[in-house]
Amino acid sequence: MMGETEAVEIDDILDDWFIESLKSYKDLHVYQLEHPTQIIEWTSGKTVCVAGYSSGKNEILELCLPLKLLADEKKSLCAERDFKVVHGGFSEGPVCCLTHIPGTRCAVTNDGLTSDLQLWDLGADDTDVIRKTGSLPGTSVSQAGSRIAARLSSPPQVLHGAQSSSVQLTQLSTGQTLYRLEVDSTEPLSSLKFVSETAFLASCCDGTVYLADTRTSAPPQASPPPGECALWWTDASAAPQCRVIRLSSSGQAVVSDLRNLGGALCRAQLDVQTLPRKPEDVTVAWAPALDGCFSVSGLSGLVQIYDSAGWRAEPQDASPLFQHAGHSVSSQHGDGSAPVFITTHVWHPERPRTLLSAASDGSVHVWDWVDPQTN
Repeated sequence: MMGETEAVEIDDILDDWFIESLKSYKDLHVYQLEHPTQIIEWTSGKTVCVAGYSSGKNEILELCLPLKLLADEKKSLCAERDFKVVHGGFSEGPVCCLTHIPGTRCAVTNDGLTSDLQLWDLGADDTDVIRKTGSLPGTSVSQAGSRIAARLSSPPQVLHGAQSSSVQLTQLSTGQTLYRLEVDSTEPLSSLKFVSETAFLASCCDGTVYLADTRTSAPPQASPPPGECALWWTDASAAPQCRVIRLSSSGQAVVSDLRNLGGALCRAQLDVQTLPRKPEDVTVAWAPALDGCFSVSGLSGLVQIYDSAGWRAEPQDASPLFQHAGHSVSSQHGDGSAPVFITTHVWHPERPRTLLSAASDGSVHVWDWVDPQTN
């Protein structure tokens, strides 16, 4: 009887969420991978790469978004509602980080176990195979893997490193080191990101960030952690906003100007529900086309979207503007299995309210949310 009661309750939760989603989403599409992914990387405005992270052999797939989502007009006439695999291949180990090289059909990956990089050809119109083409040795011992960043350049280059002291810019075709970040700290990195053609932000797990320029050997601009918490995640938005957000494991969010990292423009305490399983589980990301909005996942089974526009310099409590609960709701079975957690999410580079998210059950969702303030 108890099992039947739980099943009825779960069905009611699913029904309630489905009805609510009709007014909360402009579009919502669901795809199921055979194995979960920690990677969603844009390769174009309509395709992404995903990859498994298990200890054995893993698939690397390039997926095309549902055509119905991409149709700006006459959606009712577009029958294709599912993701489509356009290219695929296999990695002999886990893929914990994957970066597409802009302007090419190449990608660089890391296994999360060492600082070495793997190079991949993502395939062309005449083949559906993703194949490994080479590797680059890392420069440091790492137990959490390397972070990778790339921007449009000729010949292709990649910025990578596992620790703040091991960050370097490497030319892919020759393996030549073009730049090194000269710092004494060996703090593990949480992220690397280009904020212009030559400037980048190296963000450490302890909340320290370094702003550097690959054109000069001058020391980077350093900013210490904005609080006492031991674990932080960071993202930066490029011009014209030039904002940096640092989020602690206790839910403290601090926004700074990229040109004045030592000062705090505003602060808030977010509605954090649980502690992350691992530092790499958490994603914080500025919305590329919604000024002041950012998203957080990995602290619960939700993807939360916040609007920092009304925040002040004094700390305050902040509630999410929107929450995507689709992964956690659709995975409820009532059998005592571990709760689903979000493994990663990304914003669409051009569509203001479109995001993709992935969860530990292998589900991938693409969703276009409706602003509740205007609904």
